[in-house]
Parts: sequence; structure tokens; C-alpha cells
Amino acid sequence: MTCLSFNIILKIKNLADLELFITTAQYGSLSAAARSLEISPAVASAALKRLESELGVLLFVRTTRSLRLTAEGERLLARSQPLINELRDLADELVAGHSLIRGELSLSLPSDLGRNVILPWLDEFQQQHPDLHLRVQLSDRIADVMREPVDVAIRYGQPPDSSQVALPLVTDNRRVLCAAPHYLATHGTPSSPAELSQHNCLCFRVGDALYNRWRFTRDGEVLDIDVRGNRSADDADAVRHWTVSGYGICYRSWLDVGRDVTAGRLSVICPQWQGESLPLNLICPDRRQLSPTIRLLREHLQHRFEAYVLQANTYLYR
Repeated sequence: MTCLSFNIILKIKNLADLELFITTAQYGSLSAAARSLEISPAVASAALKRLESELGVLLFVRTTRSLRLTAEGERLLARSQPLINELRDLADELVAGHSLIRGELSLSLPSDLGRNVILPWLDEFQQQHPDLHLRVQLSDRIADVMREPVDVAIRYGQPPDSSQVALPLVTDNRRVLCAAPHYLATHGTPSSPAELSQHNCLCFRVGDALYNRWRFTRDGEVLDIDVRGNRSADDADAVRHWTVSGYGICYRSWLDVGRDVTAGRLSVICPQWQGESLPLNLICPDRRQLSPTIRLLREHLQHRFEAYVLQANTYLYR
């Protein structure tokens, strides 16, 4: 490692900013670099400004239509690219050494999906890395990964704080209407979401907010339905349990109910109406915390979810 490269490390407080600079130079676009690194354009812009402030030089000449390196930017790119490559190689070596995956990893998981789907996959992961200690929190409230003692959280939707890193696990996931076959045999099957007013709807609650406005789309038409029911819970597993037991209709993530539909415990209602999009993400407070352990865990979960979704979707669309 050259003396200049070492001086760069000392002066730059966040190596992720240096990686953003290199990626921006490669793409010739800050927005393209942000997409590649899975961060927002605002976060990328702030990181680039921070890097220029730390070095005391202008790295890019910006216009409304183009972005090009300054002379100082070209010098930094030539010297820092080998440095980043060396650090990436080191990270790959660490990942390759499974015995080096050790220590404690704390995760916050959704109650239903975590308990019934993800926990067995974590068992597999820990068997592959026996020196790893897992601490799991099962909760449907939005974990504040900046304040609570968790390393990562798996949650539906985007994090409320745009500065947090959201790595996709399942992008194509939606809510679906479901009920137990014996409920539908007794109370009838709605032919349209508009008929939900005639049924007992089991609602999910987040804190004091009751999620009782359900949205559906079909051929560009949007339908918002205010529903009512005699049961609600802030635990998704409870709502699914009530539905399987025949107490009413739920509007849940397909990832949560897919296994019940496949097993015949639940039936999908009004499949011609599309429910709301509900992507699943792994959320981390800062990209610098994306350790080899977290990256390996995300890869493990992605592979498991791919097979899980394929099996469930094959049943749904057969």
C-alpha cells in the first residue's frame, strides 16, 4: 500500500464515501451510482459533498446534463481504485473463511414470517457457522435499528428513515385476501372487494393505528375499502391464526399466508383484484455495518425465499 493511499485512509472518515466516488466515476452519473449501491440519490449526494469537504478539493465538475472528473478527481481515482480493490479482496477472503464468521448477531423479525418461515432458515445458517451466536427479536413493530440493540431488521416496505440501508430480499410480494374454506362455506365468498362490508374482516394494528383501509387494483381501477370486524391484533401471527380458525377474512402478505393456501387451510379471494405491493427488505442503519456475516445471511435468505416464493406462486397461478 503506497504512502499516498495510506494518507487517503487517514483523511477519509468513511470509506463508503470513497467507494461511492469510484462508482460515480465509473457510471458517469451520481444517480446511477446510487442505484448500484442501493442508496437514495440524496444520501449519495451528501456523501460526495462530505468527501470533497474532507479532502478540500472539487472532485467533479457538475452541470445539469453531465458529470466529469476534475484533475484532482482523476488523481484520486487512479490511486484509490487499487486500494478499494485490495479491501474488497480482503473482505472476500474473510467471507470465504466460514470459521471467521463468529460473534453475536442480533436480528429483529416480523412475528408471523419470522416464527413460521425464517427461524428454520436461521437454524440452517447457524449450523453452517457454529461460532455465530444469534439473538432474535420477534415483533411487528418497526424496529428502530438506530436506537435499539439490533444489527439488522427484516421488515416489509421501506424504512421510515431514508438514511438507513434497505437491501431487497423479496421485491415481488403483495397482500392477498384470504379466508378459511369453512368460513366461506358458511358466509359465502365475496365476488368483489366491494362486498367485504358484508363480512367480518380481521385487521392488523401497528401501535394505535388500525389498518382497516384495504386497497385493490384491477386494469387501472383503484378500489379503497374501509372494512370492519370484531377482532384486531398488533401481531400478524394472531391475525393469521384467527383466519385459519375461520373467524373472518384477512388481507395479509402472500409470504405470510402462502404456506396456508398451499396446504388448503386458506383460500384466496378475488384473485383478479391485485393487492398492495409489499416488498421485504433487510434493513441496516449504515452501510458500514454490512459485515461479511450480514452479507452471507442476506445471500442465504435470498436463496431460501426464491424457492419459497416459486413454490407458493406455482400453486397460486396454476
